[in-house]
Amino acid sequence: MLTKRIIPCLDVKNGKVVKGVQFKNHRIVGDPIKLAAKYSEENADELVFYDIYSSVESKSVSLSWINDIAQNINIPFCVAGGIKNIKKAKEVLYMGADKVSINTPAIENPELITELAKTFGSQCVVIGIDSFFNQKNYVVHAKTGSTKSRYEVGKNTLDWVKEVQDRGAGEIVLNCMNRDGVKEGYDIDQLAMIREVCKVPLIASGGAGEKEHFKKVFKISNVDGALAASVFHDNKISIEELKNYLKKQKIGVRK
Repeated sequence: MLTKRIIPCLDVKNGKVVKGVQFKNHRIVGDPIKLAAKYSEENADELVFYDIYSSVESKSVSLSWINDIAQNINIPFCVAGGIKNIKKAKEVLYMGADKVSINTPAIENPELITELAKTFGSQCVVIGIDSFFNQKNYVVHAKTGSTKSRYEVGKNTLDWVKEVQDRGAGEIVLNCMNRDGVKEGYDIDQLAMIREVCKVPLIASGGAGEKEHFKKVFKISNVDGALAASVFHDNKISIEELKNYLKKQKIGVRK
């Protein structure tokens, strides 16, 4: 049985880890290198770093801290933020990242997904999708690092998931925007719907507030991993505590 992954998410802005609620009111929560080392020691399965203002400001992720992260942890990590071409992806991977994640660049240039998969292999290519429920449908948004830049791209979430995996995505992180930072639980219904068409690993993002939320998203939505930020940054739940709880719930996790 494949084990479920627990993935702390670190949003990086100007070299600091920040966290907001529904993409607003970001507060500084710490240093990325120190937090990465902490989560590595606590046996997180992997880490995801989002340079959240890169796509907003049409910049690429800064390379300065990526190698420092690689030197200080012994678990896989993924980097996202304005990675718009093969050259930048190669630089990020060369500095020590195990995967690159693209979101807005994939929307603006879907062919980039195929190019990345052919160049580095699908296992290195993660597609982040920011999905918003507009009272009618689940739709995709881009440039979500700021409420001023955010916009609806005219794509249905389900259709976009099908397209990105057909183009070679090796993994999808579905961020349910309506739940981001509110700690009321993952969007179980949306994730279960996406699971039906998603043939690659699916990672849940947005809404974790307590241990039971992880149990529900694994058991009901059958996702491969759960990404969370605030509950870990604010020490509401430790990774060891969470894994012990999930094991008692008969959910396979890595020791």
